[in-house]
Amino acid sequence: MRTAHRVETVRAAEREAMARLPEGALMQRAAAGLAAACADVLERRVYGARVVLLVGSGDNGGDTLYAGARLARRGAGVTAVLLAPERVHGGGLAALRAAGGRVLTGPHDGAQGAVEGDVVGRHGAHEVLARADLVLDGIVGIGGRGGLREEAVPLVRAARDSGAVVVAVDLPSGVDADTGEVAGECVRADVTVTFGTYKPGLLVDPARSRAGVVRLVDIGLDLAGVPADVEALQHADVAALLPVPDAESDKYRRGVVGVVAGSAKYPGAAVLCVGGALRGGAGAVRYVGRGGDAVLARHPEVLVHDRSPGGAGRVQSWVIGPGLDDGVTGALDEVLASDVPVLVDADALGALDPDAVRGRGAPTLLTPHAGEAARLLGVAREEVEAGRLDAARRLAALYGATVLLKGSTTVVAGPPGGDHRPVRVNPTGTPWLATAGSGDVLAGLVGSLLAAGLGVVDAASAGAYLHGLGARLVARGVPVAAGDVVEGVELAWRGITGPSGV
Repeated sequence: MRTAHRVETVRAAEREAMARLPEGALMQRAAAGLAAACADVLERRVYGARVVLLVGSGDNGGDTLYAGARLARRGAGVTAVLLAPERVHGGGLAALRAAGGRVLTGPHDGAQGAVEGDVVGRHGAHEVLARADLVLDGIVGIGGRGGLREEAVPLVRAARDSGAVVVAVDLPSGVDADTGEVAGECVRADVTVTFGTYKPGLLVDPARSRAGVVRLVDIGLDLAGVPADVEALQHADVAALLPVPDAESDKYRRGVVGVVAGSAKYPGAAVLCVGGALRGGAGAVRYVGRGGDAVLARHPEVLVHDRSPGGAGRVQSWVIGPGLDDGVTGALDEVLASDVPVLVDADALGALDPDAVRGRGAPTLLTPHAGEAARLLGVAREEVEAGRLDAARRLAALYGATVLLKGSTTVVAGPPGGDHRPVRVNPTGTPWLATAGSGDVLAGLVGSLLAAGLGVVDAASAGAYLHGLGARLVARGVPVAAGDVVEGVELAWRGITGPSGV
């Protein structure tokens, strides 16, 4: 599992490490890892490579300068462009000069006094960027907020336009390390080399899409036992969660999921939601709604009922909402009155009363997309998309429920509680999942995992992982329909657990 920690936690761990290590050791570890990653990016052809360092103030700039010195000693032509020469890291600058690196700076007051040597105008920086093979972004560290400063923007644009590989140091400058928010211009990196632990913003859009490939360098921070703020499942984690029947299992022991979805206007929502449910590990699916004929035509194994949810028979979880054009309120009241986990999606979200959710004895899972979450929170959609972690946490607190916030980064936030609970973010998916009905498949899949016995956070995050991976497997760079994603879930499950089966 990938875990990410907030800046405050990282800073505390760094202080503890620096107190027990020789002076400068932590920065040297970071610089060594960064230089090695750069060598890999250059495919080990370091000698003769043209490397440009965009260097800000503080430790982030120091990491960059020391890494540049290591590359220069291996034969790279290294040029440092100092954006804050009066606050440059002195030791790093001296190391770069001793290794034969050049230094360029802009026309800042006092620059020549602060930085001795070959100081030229800012136009020189644009020239070296245009010829660069590799650019290191060491402008702003993990404590930066509010986007890039005005003087850095032209250099960042020049780096992007040059065609050079851009490597961000710890995280792309201009993104928020804790939230993933991007306020204004920021660096778009091809590779990000981060130190000690992942930062939440590296796992969450919009910042995630600016980070490129993320490489973690171990610098010896002691974070054992320190709760993570964000975590992302990997294959092994999901494999350990997925339900597997044993010799004594029957369809009822494996769990029954109830689906309330579809209508005369939207029967396809019922078909897709049931399709997802059939791939989620439960032993049976009970369908309640007005799309029964369409469901049976596609899935004859489903138990179809024309009565209300309360009279449909025993289930271990309910899914309600996809394609419910009308008659939502009565069915929702019955489902929420049950003593089993309930997943509320789509049309049912708009009829949801926070008090009714908070009063339940069993877990509730809300699965909105950004627009639905915005309506529930009473904010603009753009606010939700810019701050996904915060939006999911706020919605979970408002309803006392678990929230799966769908989007380019799907986020799962558990309800508030006494223990620290990290938010889970989903690392799988493809932009081709932005297609009608894909959310209906996800709802059925997660509901089935709930019925099979997974806890609500595990069901939501494992379901999102399977859904995103399945879509990626069937898409392979071309458009997919939601029905294709149903088949992709089977491929994803097989790929995660292996072909041998039980």
